[in-house]
Amino acid sequence: MPARAGGPGLLAQLRNPPGGRNARIMLLALGVDRAGTGLWAASSVLYLTFVTHLSAQQIGVLLGAAGVAGIAGSPLAGRLASRFPVRPLLIGCHLLRLVTLTLVLVCADFEALLPVVAFTYLGDRAAKTLEMLFATRTAGERRAAYQALSRSAANAGYAVGAGTAAVGLAVGTTDAYRALILGNALSFVVAAALVWRTGEPRERASEVVRTGRAAAGASRAPAAGPTAGGTREQGRRKGPWRDRGYLRFVLLDIPMNLDDSILGVGLPLWLVNRTSAPHALVPAFLVINTVLVVALQLTVSKRAEGPRRAVRAVLLYGTLMFVCCVCLATAGGCGTWAAAAVLLAAAVLVTLAELMRSVSSWELAVLLAPPDERAAYLGVAGMAQSIQKSAGPPLLTGVVMAAGPVGWLVLGTAVAGLAVVQQRACTRRLFRVPKAVPAPGTGMELDPADRRSTGEPPEQAQAFEAF
Repeated sequence: MPARAGGPGLLAQLRNPPGGRNARIMLLALGVDRAGTGLWAASSVLYLTFVTHLSAQQIGVLLGAAGVAGIAGSPLAGRLASRFPVRPLLIGCHLLRLVTLTLVLVCADFEALLPVVAFTYLGDRAAKTLEMLFATRTAGERRAAYQALSRSAANAGYAVGAGTAAVGLAVGTTDAYRALILGNALSFVVAAALVWRTGEPRERASEVVRTGRAAAGASRAPAAGPTAGGTREQGRRKGPWRDRGYLRFVLLDIPMNLDDSILGVGLPLWLVNRTSAPHALVPAFLVINTVLVVALQLTVSKRAEGPRRAVRAVLLYGTLMFVCCVCLATAGGCGTWAAAAVLLAAAVLVTLAELMRSVSSWELAVLLAPPDERAAYLGVAGMAQSIQKSAGPPLLTGVVMAAGPVGWLVLGTAVAGLAVVQQRACTRRLFRVPKAVPAPGTGMELDPADRRSTGEPPEQAQAFEAF
């Protein structure tokens, strides 16, 4: 499907992505990695149940603790990437998961599996952050287009893995379950080999020039003036953990990821427990999601490319999530086929919301971070998705669904409201702080037209407020 009228199709763009050869190899590695993830997602619970004989409660604790461990993977990867090359770190994450998945095959009790699965999830989240940083450096200003391609490649890989797992699960023997886990482990070997073939990504020249000019302007600007990335103190690095504005962005980004839990947990459980829709409809939710993401990601990414479109996409996300929650709230009072139609509409809406979020969240995480500290900042930003994966399912099952239709209405209203807060906060930070603030007399001053083009209001050029 073309990304725009007259533009190249998906396959053509995958063959020639932003970033050239490195990006093409990385997209292939990402697809292989996600194929292994599809094998794990489809078989892990059954493997832990029928092969290692864990109880449902033990499995819940195991996966929940692993999700919490995964939260640490993003900031850890960001901090390491600010000191060491990204490429060997990403290879190390793949090899770490190879070791831990191999240990899963030989561990037979809960106590042994707990640290092994926890390290697997930590490596998984760290790898995703490093892939994000690799793409940011490789694709440069075309990172939104690359993100769209990576989402398409990841979903295609996941679908291949889940489809392959269906064959093994149909066999249903212990050896079949072990083969699926081994297949996931082997995917890390292939992914690591592919990453080895890439070159270490570097910041684009345009990014370096902007960073250098911003630093030069900051060193000459008055002490009360703004600096690139939103730091008040001139010439001193703030870091993501002391940047209250960026931390607030990350905090608000957690509910901006709830579409993931709604699709994977909320929709199926609501259908089964609160509607008369046929249970056979549950697989259709995943099919709808996969098809729409592969088909529309490139097109939708154009709506979130650049700062202005990215902040507008946040509002659209909130709107789509609100309408989706309204559909879920009304499905319980409908007849069988009406409920089925409403739930399918909700699946489409939550997928469209995911499409907007997947690009805008990444774009804003990059734009809001100082270029010279981007690795550490993106590591912290990656925590939002990890926290949501741990907190989202209990929130839906223990609070929202327990409250019935009212719970969905409250959730939709809350997400829409927080989207407005996020949009306004990001707008203030992006458009109050110029990319560079050259000192008077350097010959690089912005004239009024330039200030308008960057979105910087003239009256805000001399003052900055952290949101």
